[in-house]
Amino acid sequence: MKLNKFILAACVAAAPLAAHADPLDAFDVAEDLSRFVYASDPVFDDGMPAYGNAFISQGYIYPAGTLDGGVEGTLANGDPAFPDLVIGEWTCDGYFVADGMRTETGAMVITRQVYRFNDGDLLISHGPELADPGVSVTRAVTGGTVDYAEAPAEITQVMLGMSDGYGVRLQVELNTDGAS
Repeated sequence: MKLNKFILAACVAAAPLAAHADPLDAFDVAEDLSRFVYASDPVFDDGMPAYGNAFISQGYIYPAGTLDGGVEGTLANGDPAFPDLVIGEWTCDGYFVADGMRTETGAMVITRQVYRFNDGDLLISHGPELADPGVSVTRAVTGGTVDYAEAPAEITQVMLGMSDGYGVRLQVELNTDGAS
């Protein structure tokens, strides 16, 4: 009887490990503007965030390529445009730099991004985000769990564009070519 309990306990303990797959090499992010909140100060006369303004935002993680071709990943009410494709939740906090929300090129914000996948894995990155669509920027990987515990030291992020309400659409790629 004890041997059967031991075998059962070993199988149960190993089950969560079997549920995890290899880490993704790339994925897309769609910001949900209904969850974008910025500080009341400093702001420009029109109320838009200025240099030094703190913010937090959330959105959805999709498989790589979902947002290609200008596809929006969120609906106007904040729901995911493709609920069956959502593979996780993205949380981003940081500060506006340069000319705040009026930045037209270069680093617009410095952020920490937490990618929380539906299977429980986490990946965390830190660095600049550019105002320039289609231009890649390198961000530091500052942490990860389970499948991302051994993630490369860097990711590459490209802003695909912004929605009418300034919600970002991003493509993220782990730099797995040995550059870490």
